[in-house]
Amino acid sequence: MRNAHQVAAVRAAEHELMAKLPAGVLMQRAAAGLASVCASLLGEVYGSPVVVIAGSGDNGGDALYAAARLAGRGAAVTAIAAGPKLHEAAAAELVARGGRITPAAAQVADGPAGYGDGKTGPADGGAIAPPAAHTITPAAAHAIAAAELIIDGVTGIGGHGGLREPAASLARLIARARDDGAVVVAVDVPSGIDSDTGEVHGGAVQADVTVTFGTIKPGLLIDPGASMAGLTELIDIGLANYLRPPAVVSMQAGDVAAVLPRPQAESDKYRRGVLGLVAGSDQYTGAAVLSCGGAIHGGAGMVRFVSAEVAVGVVRQHWPEAVLTAYHPDRPADAIKTAGRVQAWAVGPGIGTGPDAAALLAAVLASDVPVLVDADGLTVLAERRDLLRRDAPVLITPHAGELARLLSADRGDIEARRLHYVRVAAAELGVTVLLKGSTTVIASPDDTQPVLVNSTGTSWLATAGSGDVLSGLAGSLLAQGIPAAIAAAAAAYLHGMAGRLAARDAPIGASDLISAIPAAIRAVTSNTS
Repeated sequence: MRNAHQVAAVRAAEHELMAKLPAGVLMQRAAAGLASVCASLLGEVYGSPVVVIAGSGDNGGDALYAAARLAGRGAAVTAIAAGPKLHEAAAAELVARGGRITPAAAQVADGPAGYGDGKTGPADGGAIAPPAAHTITPAAAHAIAAAELIIDGVTGIGGHGGLREPAASLARLIARARDDGAVVVAVDVPSGIDSDTGEVHGGAVQADVTVTFGTIKPGLLIDPGASMAGLTELIDIGLANYLRPPAVVSMQAGDVAAVLPRPQAESDKYRRGVLGLVAGSDQYTGAAVLSCGGAIHGGAGMVRFVSAEVAVGVVRQHWPEAVLTAYHPDRPADAIKTAGRVQAWAVGPGIGTGPDAAALLAAVLASDVPVLVDADGLTVLAERRDLLRRDAPVLITPHAGELARLLSADRGDIEARRLHYVRVAAAELGVTVLLKGSTTVIASPDDTQPVLVNSTGTSWLATAGSGDVLSGLAGSLLAQGIPAAIAAAAAAYLHGMAGRLAARDAPIGASDLISAIPAAIRAVTSNTS
């Protein structure tokens, strides 16, 4: 598991730990780890031009102390003060080791002697006058443009609501330098990203590497913040024993392997789990084939497939192992009762949104087993939320547009605030929600449980029918008795892994995912078997 903690939990843990340590030890631990990562990225530290952009808080102190260590090894370090003051001791340490300090923007009054000339800073690293304008000084702009490595220490985990000036202008200069080849290292989280949520309001720093301390932050796992963080390096500073339960968890390969059922000597097709799958229609036969393939390769002992006669015929040609039931066009819901006993149902891909689809969905949700609802089933559900009043678990797997219809919300807002809306949906609907997208996030209706985030997604999965495969795969895991949130997270992990294995940097179709699922399962279980 990769556990992520929100700011309040991190602050509480730091406070408890610092009470047991000499002053400054925690910051020095962070600075040592940050400096080590930066040195490894530079390769040759001596003579390398390094810029550290430091804010007023402890995040800036971490960055300045790390920069001082690099300066002590011969790096040509320039610190740019992004706020009205710098961490005094850290700034003094940097200057003592040969670093230079310059303000980011024009000053309303002269600073201390020798300060702001691009050469040296005050002996004590003391306060500087606040910027009078949003124009970055030529010295600061030149230093950023010439840097080989830029350390972003502006806001840290306490930043909210978007970058203010001069930080916003500095972020734009950092972006230009990065385009020209500079490596950007963010301290704890890239400036402009909400540490707790991954939300970005306005400009933000795009990092190549983010060095974070003590624990992962949710904003490093959830888009849009996750896409701005680059590679995340976690530095152990001793917080582990002081942290509360995590707010967000990312399952790793070993975690997925641990929850996947393995056939035993006494296993038979019924004990391995039977999934009832309602997918496809006379018009949409492809969704039927794809979701059925995902279900069969997901490990269920049997798939009972229910659909229109045409879809049943097509599935028979692709998946002869499926047990097939064609519903009567006048009485579609009857097929749910006659299909046979199942341990879970998955319903929705390609079923349409008319009366037949509504009848099928109602019949499935009237059962007493876990149910997964996806695709067209979600469109129907948006008009029939009353169907969710049931005792057995429900897992829904919407993309942002489908969730927008369910919540009467704006799709763009959902994409920008993924963590917020997945929690809102789980609480409001009383179901487990897997929100698909650039980051897959999963929330349980039990708000004491952490939100789960998938780490294996790939842009190659953005292809028609990919979600249908995921529906079948997640439904198969539900039928094997895995709790809804864990089944969703494991399915998303395997789905992403299958996408990576199938694509290997070449275009794929959804059907390629199906044949790659066994390889994905082998990949996560090979090191634990």
